[in-house]
Amino acid sequence: MIKRILVGLGGTPFTAVATQCATELGNIHQAQLTGVTIVDTSKLDNVGPVPVGADVYAQRMREKKLKVTREGTEHAISLFKEHCSNNQVVCRRIQYEEGDTFETMIGEARFNDLTIFGLRSIFEYGFVADPDKAIIKLLHQGVRPILAVAENYHPIKTVLMALSGSMESAKAIRDYLHLNPWPGVNLRMVHFKHQKESDPFLLNKASDFCQAYGFDVKTDLAEGNPRSDLIPYARDHQVDLIVMGNSSRNIIKRSLLGDTVLELIHSAEIPLFLSR
Repeated sequence: MIKRILVGLGGTPFTAVATQCATELGNIHQAQLTGVTIVDTSKLDNVGPVPVGADVYAQRMREKKLKVTREGTEHAISLFKEHCSNNQVVCRRIQYEEGDTFETMIGEARFNDLTIFGLRSIFEYGFVADPDKAIIKLLHQGVRPILAVAENYHPIKTVLMALSGSMESAKAIRDYLHLNPWPGVNLRMVHFKHQKESDPFLLNKASDFCQAYGFDVKTDLAEGNPRSDLIPYARDHQVDLIVMGNSSRNIIKRSLLGDTVLELIHSAEIPLFLSR
C-alpha cells in the first residue's frame, strides 16, 4: 500500500522521469505527492579558484549558474504540478530547499511510503561537492525505500528481485511486496551461486513467501557473481526494475551484493528499488 510519495525535484532529465513515475503511482494507489527541491542555490556561489583580476568573470559565472539552475528547478516544479493535475493526483505541497537539501529530504522521508529520486543525477549534474557522501548519508539516515529512476522513462512490466543470503535482501523483497507499486507486473528472482552467502534453498523459501502474498515469481539459480553478472542478467531478461537490499553496515563498506551500491547508481540504466 502506498499513500504518500516524496519526489526529488532537480531540473534534470531524471526529474522528469521521477515526476512521471510518481504521478503514475499516485494514480494507481490514490496516493498524495510531495515535491522537494534538491538544489541548494546558496552553494552555487562556489565557482572554484579565481585567478587574480578575474573577479568580474567569476561573478558572471555565478550569475549564469544560478540563473540556469533556478530556471531548471522552476521548470521541474511546473512540470510536477502539471503532471499531478493531469493525472488527478493530489500534490500536497512543494518543499523548497533550505540549507542542506539532503537534510530536508531525510526529514520529509520520515512520513512517506516511498521516495522517488534520480540518484544518478547527483553524480552527473554536480548538485553537491561529494556525491558519494550525499548518497551514503541518505541511505544511512533511513531514506528508503528509494526508487532510483533512470534517465529515460520505460513502463515497468518486468521486475527482477536480486536475492542474496543477507537479511537486507529479504527485507527489500518484503518491502516491495508490501508496497506492490505496479500490480500485475511479471516478477523474476535471481540468486547467484558464486557469492559469499549462496544458498540454493533460498529461492524456494522466497518463492513461497511471494506466493503467500498472491504473487507468482519465476526463479533462477544462476551461474556467476552478482558483482559482474547482475546487470547483464537484467538486460538479457528485459528487466525494467531491479529490487535490491542494502544495510548501513554494507553501505559504509561500499558493498552491495558483492559490488558497490554507488557503482550501480553510477552506471545502471535500469531503475533500482533500494531498501534495507
